[in-house]
Amino acid sequence: MITALHRACLALFAFTGCGLTAQLHAQAYPTRPVRMIIPFSPGGATDVPGRILAQKLSEVFGQQVVVDNRPGAGSTIGTDIAAKSPADGYTLLLTATPFVIGAGLYKKLPYDPLKDFAPVMQIGSAPNVLVVHPSLPAKSVKDLIALARAQPGRIDFASSGNGSAQHLFGVLFMSLAKIKLTHIPYKGSAPATTDLISGQVSVGFPGIAIALPHSRVGRLRALAVTSAQRSPQMPDVPSIAEAGVSGYAATLWLGLAAPQGTPKVIIERLNAEITKVLQSPDVRNGFRSAGTDVVASTPEAFGDFIRSEYAKWVRVVQESGAQVN
Repeated sequence: MITALHRACLALFAFTGCGLTAQLHAQAYPTRPVRMIIPFSPGGATDVPGRILAQKLSEVFGQQVVVDNRPGAGSTIGTDIAAKSPADGYTLLLTATPFVIGAGLYKKLPYDPLKDFAPVMQIGSAPNVLVVHPSLPAKSVKDLIALARAQPGRIDFASSGNGSAQHLFGVLFMSLAKIKLTHIPYKGSAPATTDLISGQVSVGFPGIAIALPHSRVGRLRALAVTSAQRSPQMPDVPSIAEAGVSGYAATLWLGLAAPQGTPKVIIERLNAEITKVLQSPDVRNGFRSAGTDVVASTPEAFGDFIRSEYAKWVRVVQESGAQVN
């Protein structure tokens, strides 16, 4: 006869046995190549840190971490592929700010960014820079705001495209500063930067890797960085919030996620190994050369961060009126 004590012992054995199996599985992981989907084009500000991380993880795991670039539709193509991949730890998504921007920008997404992914960790953060052409008589953020208020809608600002991070960083700036700039969307950062340098447009929000070299030689004037604090790469440039626009904070953040349902022990193993990798000087220097500062968070902290970013950018997209059918 099986007594209550026997049943309790059997239950305990089953529980601890399952836990032990999961731990052994995580220790053995990975036993074959891992695919890292990057939903952006090769060579960009998001791709470069991802490739650095993939190379280092390949060394740590003794298994190849293969970068699979799947750009298009504001990162939604690659993200959808990752969402529909097996939740076994062998598909990872390098995600970034457009991951949450798309939720407001597209009428209908084939995935839910909050429900279809398990956060692994944030790995980096890169500010953009509020710049002006030197011909514009604005030496500070306050100067620019004063000019814009005196000439509502007559000052242009360039972005890499309608609904892009650069566009929405500008929309957030206008909202909090209570000014009106005229948005000029371009097909990518390169043509937007070209017209900024030539003075065809007066204001922009390029990434720090683009803004830094041009500001150093005087082609552009850097007024502020978009992050909440100053950037170590431009320590003499204030943040927009520090310069007087209270509450402003916008960055191109990078993180790793896995399809929802990926075993927790694998998520924890990935988080632990990547945290170690991000401490190495060559990784930190590689990230910095791409304009990105290293950030290492827990899965829980990254999940909270994604939810807060989702709420903020959906609101900003709605305010901008930008939409993609």
